[in-house]
Amino acid sequence: MNILIVGGGAREHAICLKLAQSKRKPKLYSAPGNPGIAELAECVEIKDKDIDALVDFAENKNIDIVVVGPEIPLTMGISDAMIKRGIKVFGPNKSCARLEGSKAFTKAFLKKYNIPTAGYMEFSNKDEVIDSIGVFGFPMVIKADGLAAGKGVVIAEDAESARTAIEDMMTNKKFGDAGNKIVVEEFLTGREASCLCFVDKNNIVPMESAQDYKRIFEKDKGPNTGGMGTYSPNKIFTEELEDRIKKEILEPTLEGLKKEKLDFHGVLFIGLMISEDGPKVIEFNVRFGDPETQSILFRMESDLLNIMEAVVDNKLDKIKIKWSEDAACCVVMASEGYPGEYVKGREIKGIDKISDSDVFVFHAGTAIKDGKLVTNGGRVLGVTARGANLEKAKEKAFSAVEKIHFDGAQYRKDIGE
Repeated sequence: MNILIVGGGAREHAICLKLAQSKRKPKLYSAPGNPGIAELAECVEIKDKDIDALVDFAENKNIDIVVVGPEIPLTMGISDAMIKRGIKVFGPNKSCARLEGSKAFTKAFLKKYNIPTAGYMEFSNKDEVIDSIGVFGFPMVIKADGLAAGKGVVIAEDAESARTAIEDMMTNKKFGDAGNKIVVEEFLTGREASCLCFVDKNNIVPMESAQDYKRIFEKDKGPNTGGMGTYSPNKIFTEELEDRIKKEILEPTLEGLKKEKLDFHGVLFIGLMISEDGPKVIEFNVRFGDPETQSILFRMESDLLNIMEAVVDNKLDKIKIKWSEDAACCVVMASEGYPGEYVKGREIKGIDKISDSDVFVFHAGTAIKDGKLVTNGGRVLGVTARGANLEKAKEKAFSAVEKIHFDGAQYRKDIGE
């Protein structure tokens, strides 16, 4: 089989690794890929937003399945464009992608199908938002409606910081058009958790659980990032909690998708807050999460290609997914200054010193310059390890991190705590 993986981050590197392990030995292409992916797949210099070029490439190379990693091409309609040419896609169509592309759309969906979530209000007028400051008390959750690379959420502790956040989003266009509309939410307390699910027309099947760390600094301090690390399985997931998530969230979500005629084929990422009242939905994403994917797929024992093919062909109920009992831990090494402005082009050393077969270094933002591996993004590497339990997985991950060096590298030391 010929497979095209769209994207060039650590998530796509993890997908490529798992597909490369398939007994069916598919030919892998990645657009645009990265230096790590290049060891597993043939990288193609096509940007993930260049839909026309990607469709032409897929058609010319007789691609059997296109796997879409990032959210932007999905919200742009890459799946619709591929399907029009008769090419199968693991990734939802443009209509389904609104579940990530618009927070207001998702909140309305959750409310309509009685899926537990925070109370909310939406605004398109800046003065009206400012007048609403404190409507749910403080802290006040302020979200840009559109895509903002995981950074469009501000937890304002007081009226002054709320006003600043609103000005940044709506007047200063900090997140571009994503801030044309704002969603204000009730602040939820509890423990965050990630639930990734394979979804086809008639089935929703959760993967193993994970815990993500969004803030840049330890003890959840500082601004939100795209994710500074994960571990799997999540320590707070019990059989009772999993049963509640299934009955209160997964089943009504699938019912809603059917009733709204949202023909979903791919991964639905559900960000949860486990509150005293039970699980509540914080957000939906319509693709593999990053860096959750690195930890979760590292524990998958089934053939990912078979699963993806089943999703595309509406045969997910025919697949039984097997998982390792081991735990996994992913530590993100980021550039100095991230999630703000950061410098690119700093040489990365030490990856070749890692020989443990239970450790894998996923490339997130890297490039080759003058024959050297250098930093090329905010999040640079996802150092991921597997162990008999979380403590052993953490020990291996941090031991590997200590062997890798680039100027200004920053990472959280509390991943897994």
